[in-house]
Amino acid sequence: MTGASYGIGRALAAHMAKEGWQVAASARSRADLDDFALESKGWTGTVHAFPCDITDPDNVAEIVSGIEATLGSIELAVLNAGTHQAMRAKDFSAYAFRTLTNINLMGTVNCIEQLLPGMYARQAGQIAVVASVAGYRGLPTSAAYGMTKAGLINMTEALKPELDLANIQIQLICPGFVRTPLTDKNEFEMPFLMEPEDAAKAFYKGLMSRRFEIVFPWQMGLIFKFIGLLPAPMAFAITRRMIPEDKD
Repeated sequence: MTGASYGIGRALAAHMAKEGWQVAASARSRADLDDFALESKGWTGTVHAFPCDITDPDNVAEIVSGIEATLGSIELAVLNAGTHQAMRAKDFSAYAFRTLTNINLMGTVNCIEQLLPGMYARQAGQIAVVASVAGYRGLPTSAAYGMTKAGLINMTEALKPELDLANIQIQLICPGFVRTPLTDKNEFEMPFLMEPEDAAKAFYKGLMSRRFEIVFPWQMGLIFKFIGLLPAPMAFAITRRMIPEDKD
């Protein structure tokens, strides 16, 4: 599991370890992962620390090999790592796009590249790609973030038909607002905000199902799906109201 050091990733990893899973937890911070692994002692399953920089393809290849050498074949990969950077149109920055693309999009791509050969060889496996409801339609201040999440949605949908033929299950996870250090920085109202533990339960329930698309909370999924289906003039009338007020 990538992005397992805090937020929904850590909550899901803890939930799965308590359910008996052997969880290979990855993130960039070794200290956070080591503390997490120590915390898991005594649970039904165990959290194992595998620090990784998903933006480095060679590092990803090394960690995937290390996990499988230590714990056996990866049955389920949760690709959760990602970050957010709000950006107003007047502050448009190619640097922000490159940063979020390298982490949110290409980081996930780097992981899938290393996972698929083994899963194809075994004709078995499960991959969960974490996108966001923000990928359903362009939203103010989320041009870079939403682009990466929309890319993940499209990629996952494109891969599914072929992976089905190889008995590899791929799932698309689109969370709404979950209380994390990232969302704590938001200065706008976040409807249906979920606590990480509640989100982890919904996430895990979805992983254990055969559903392709898992959205939580369901209210956010319904709202954003609806906006995504609206004709452009109607959708923009709604999203225009989401533009934050200038502080100066």
